[in-house]
Amino acid sequence: MGREARPPALSRRRFLKAGLLTALGAFVSAWWPSLRSLHAGAGSIPTRPLGRTGAQVTIIGLGGEGVLRTWGRHREAAAVIHRAVDQGITYCDTAPAYSGSQDYYGAVLRERRREVFLASKTHERSRDGSLRLLDDSLRRLRSDHLDLWQLHDLRTMEELDEIFGPGGALQALEEARRDGRARFLGLTGHYDPSVLVEAIRRYPFDTALVALNAADRARLSFIDQVLPVAVERGVGVIGMKVVARGSLLKPGGVLTLREALGYVWSLPVSTTIVGFQRVEEVDEAVECAMHVAPFSSEEMARLEALARLSAEAVSWFKRSA
Repeated sequence: MGREARPPALSRRRFLKAGLLTALGAFVSAWWPSLRSLHAGAGSIPTRPLGRTGAQVTIIGLGGEGVLRTWGRHREAAAVIHRAVDQGITYCDTAPAYSGSQDYYGAVLRERRREVFLASKTHERSRDGSLRLLDDSLRRLRSDHLDLWQLHDLRTMEELDEIFGPGGALQALEEARRDGRARFLGLTGHYDPSVLVEAIRRYPFDTALVALNAADRARLSFIDQVLPVAVERGVGVIGMKVVARGSLLKPGGVLTLREALGYVWSLPVSTTIVGFQRVEEVDEAVECAMHVAPFSSEEMARLEALARLSAEAVSWFKRSA
């Protein structure tokens, strides 16, 4: 496990009134010095609290995509998972929709389950469908529980009404938490920030997995809309789409991996997940995490300006304007 770096509380009123970058500047100035001093010479990936759950997770997490979102590449997938855990990564993400991802994890983690915080999802919107999916996930993952079970890819208000209505998926989440099949409950989304905001206002979710990168503020911003509400309510924020499947990165893109990851780490997030194709990519991301450093508001603005040049191309996952 890495050393703890605990962020201070940040109220939504202050977050909004002062403006996002100003608030982030205050957040960073209070938070990063302690993180930097804890990290110096520590030889481990820094950790942050996952919202109010009490869990500590490494600031870089293993995503369920990349080589893990394939079929029949067991050796390559196992190598990536083993390397991530060997390097000290503790947060592992997957989903039933990610091809053979859960099977790859199950093959490796049956002997290493206690070393990681394991998160999966349900794309079903009903109670019964979600519970069937959960049982199948646990079978494939070879585990008797998930650390985090999430509503996958929320897109519309109509979906929320179905999930929160009679026989909806929320009933499955609460049932799974009561019987120990899931420790914590969360939601995920990258399509429309207003839907996630509404979901967080309706229910005290433990976590929110949201799309966050340097191009985000160009349109339908999860940073501007979701982050303040999540921070105010103590929801642990997990960043995804951080490198936009690599399209933000040089060559061809506009940012280095250190810039792309550092931008999101400079936000009030608990961790970020990245999908890897090769073990060398795991090592590169871990190296960035081991040498994490604060980004000033000026540097954040510079990276946003660079990313804005390709914002439409790297924001394909958001709804049309």
